[in-house]
Amino acid sequence: MASAKQSSFFKRVFRFVKRLFIWLFILQLGYIILLKWINPPITITQLVSFVNGDGLKRDYVDLDEMSATAKLSVMAAEDQAFPDHSGFDWKSIEKAMQYNKRKPNRVRGASTISQQTAKNVFLWQGRSWFRKGLELYFTQMIEWIWGKQRILEVYLNVIEMGRGIYGIEAAAQSYFKKSASALSKAEAAQIAACLPNPKKYTVKPLSRYVAVRSGWVQRQMNNLEGDADVQRLIYPKEKSFNRK
Repeated sequence: MASAKQSSFFKRVFRFVKRLFIWLFILQLGYIILLKWINPPITITQLVSFVNGDGLKRDYVDLDEMSATAKLSVMAAEDQAFPDHSGFDWKSIEKAMQYNKRKPNRVRGASTISQQTAKNVFLWQGRSWFRKGLELYFTQMIEWIWGKQRILEVYLNVIEMGRGIYGIEAAAQSYFKKSASALSKAEAAQIAACLPNPKKYTVKPLSRYVAVRSGWVQRQMNNLEGDADVQRLIYPKEKSFNRK
């Protein structure tokens, strides 16, 4: 009799968990689809920043309201294969894994812009395998549902670019007192150069790391700007490159 009751209990629990999983899947899928057209109301990283007293400066803008240099700079700095990969840069991941084996005390990442977008919009900061598994899932979903231009647009609106500063518009206003549409190549390169650790590598005051790396970023921008796939992303409505 007890065994039959236990069996019935476990069946009810299984049905409940199954229904819960199905509803959670439907809700998160609906949220991903919704974000193809609307901006994320807030992210976990932004919320933590606000609660910790870092503030929250952000101002979402459309992709065509950002200068071509802003779009080009983050690809040059963070993910030069962005127009061509399907969400993951497997060569960079393999190199990072080999480096981390040789130097376990110095962890090197290989996250693409797509992965960083998935992490910042849907997840939290950290290096657990569970979070990484979720990141793989959300990365693939936004690649399928959003497409490259929307991923780049959301990335440039939600990524942290200074203490409490999120997105290219807030960064442009905070550092250079201008809109993201008016950023010069040098200014965009400085913002992109801080991205590995924007709290540590500051744009204002200009840290030595950003000063040195921004020069490298500009050289990479020069190399990338003529690529046809890159141009399709940075010029959705523009025909000429901002060479300031």
